[in-house]
Amino acid sequence: MDEETFKQKLTPEQYAVLRQKGTEPAFSGTLLHEKRDGMYTCAACGNQLFASGTKFDSGTGWPSFDDALPGSTKLVEDTGHGMHRTEVVCAKCGSHLGHVFDDGPTPSGKRYCINSVCLDLEAK
Repeated sequence: MDEETFKQKLTPEQYAVLRQKGTEPAFSGTLLHEKRDGMYTCAACGNQLFASGTKFDSGTGWPSFDDALPGSTKLVEDTGHGMHRTEVVCAKCGSHLGHVFDDGPTPSGKRYCINSVCLDLEAK
């Protein structure tokens, strides 16, 4: 998919976050408190990313997951904004999703901190 197609498919906020590596304001996302079972997918391309059973409330203001589906994401070093973080991108379309941190409360020790506008939920 080319950038013009992404611009037509996505809302301006989605485009700014997914394709221009923005961040939605904390506690603003529609999926932050979502509890339904299902599969979270990339809003840009539909790639399946996270099973609902891996979602937890981290208190940070963004949907958090303790693991991604195998092969669904890529991790990229991010040294922007004077920080050293690990960016999470969709393995299928390369869109920015958020960041992953090593401070998760579950056995994986991971906290995938994902922008709500980057996700769609395929509820069961």
